Amino acid sequence: MRLQEQTIDQLHDLLVKKEISAVELTKATLADIHAREDQINAFITIADDLALEQAQKIDAAGIDADNVLSGIPLAVKDNISTKGLLTTAASKMLYNYEPIFDATAVANAYDSGMVVIGKTNMDEFAMGGSGETSYFGATKNAWDQTKVPGGSSSGSAAAVASGQVRLSLGSDTGGSIRQPAAFNGIVGLKPTYGTVSRFGLFAFGSSLDQIGPFSPTVKENAQLLNVLASSDAKDATSAPVRIDDYTSKIGQDIKGLKIALPKEYLGDGINPNIKDNILAAAKHFEKLGAIVEEVSLPHSKYGVAVYYIIASSEASSNLQRFDGIRYGFRAEDATNLEEIYVNTRSQGFGDEVKRRIMLGTFSLSSGYYDAYFKKAGQVRTLIIEDFNKVFADYDLILGPTAPTVAYDLGSQSQDPVAMYLADLLTIPVNLAGLPGISIPSGFVDGLPVGLQLIGSKYSEETIYQVAAAFEATTDYHKQQPVIFGGNA
Repeated sequence: MRLQEQTIDQLHDLLVKKEISAVELTKATLADIHAREDQINAFITIADDLALEQAQKIDAAGIDADNVLSGIPLAVKDNISTKGLLTTAASKMLYNYEPIFDATAVANAYDSGMVVIGKTNMDEFAMGGSGETSYFGATKNAWDQTKVPGGSSSGSAAAVASGQVRLSLGSDTGGSIRQPAAFNGIVGLKPTYGTVSRFGLFAFGSSLDQIGPFSPTVKENAQLLNVLASSDAKDATSAPVRIDDYTSKIGQDIKGLKIALPKEYLGDGINPNIKDNILAAAKHFEKLGAIVEEVSLPHSKYGVAVYYIIASSEASSNLQRFDGIRYGFRAEDATNLEEIYVNTRSQGFGDEVKRRIMLGTFSLSSGYYDAYFKKAGQVRTLIIEDFNKVFADYDLILGPTAPTVAYDLGSQSQDPVAMYLADLLTIPVNLAGLPGISIPSGFVDGLPVGLQLIGSKYSEETIYQVAAAFEATTDYHKQQPVIFGGNA
């Protein structure tokens, strides 16, 4: 019996019946990680000793029969704070940083009896869309190790897809959960802004960032979100609306639900085979009883430009704290305070991070603020209004997650504009603070395609309902890459 092929419900049943222990499950997970890590590079830190220590405590206390995640291993993206466990944001700047506190999302996982198995690789400070900007080397796609895994939550997605771990945490600022989920053929959800506390998440774009779950199936994704979501006094943007159980609508009929298909999401720049895949998925939803109609989101075409002004401006402010004084890397060739700042940041940050800091600083500078940052905020409002108009008549929005399947490693890393445009389908969701999910919808050229479902604020239950209906009547989620024992 391969434990990584068992669902969370199945693993929970085995743990409750004491057919396996939390220690045995943890050891099996660690073995899977070590066996595949050289090929994937999904982890920055593998927490062997800490994970086994946690599992031993869980076994000693006894598995909580009412808590489906008790004893289940969890991988955590390396920009999410973990007390006493190296947390680098994949940057030289934080190569030796061990936090003294847990992020609220991690604390919630611990409270539910989960075992933190390690910290996953990522684009440096979550800035990148391919998984290639990490100081610790690029992560590889689970399906084809010559392809990118997507970013910035590259390791979290590839670790799940390759069978290293069943569940993981990522963060999504402009598509950083949904795009790698699509490229790796798994489920990834970006929750409504504020649903999961940002306390302990290294800030990139504070008005955009959101922690969310990766999993092989829709139900497991909802089960993990049940644990992650909580109100938090430490996060001033914590959402006021709380959902009791995100799995509550899974299994319900979707007959009569209205799904919008924006014409802009199937226009220029979308691979024709991806377009055909999504149109076939739309037909499938109609067979399930949903009503699918074409709509327009006219301002979505400005999303990339708006995002890279707002996100970079917020990043230029947030990353000022990394100055070589309090923690992390400090340049050794400085002779005065100014040189400590300049040399530390020049040597400690990678090219993509420095590019975005400079872009953001320029956008906020005197004489350019009104032309760039203020204008971007105004267009962001228009994008939000577009969504509101659609959701007045429709339950969900359907479209591709990414305009292409995973591309070759190194093929776009020297072309930042091409990399930025790859996020054109995911960015508007972050700008509007909406929930969005990517689920497997087929294959193009042997690589997974992701289908994106977008909902109005706090509609995760409906998103999971519709996603689960698609999953239950297709077998794309059952396909596994060769590294996980599959045939493709």
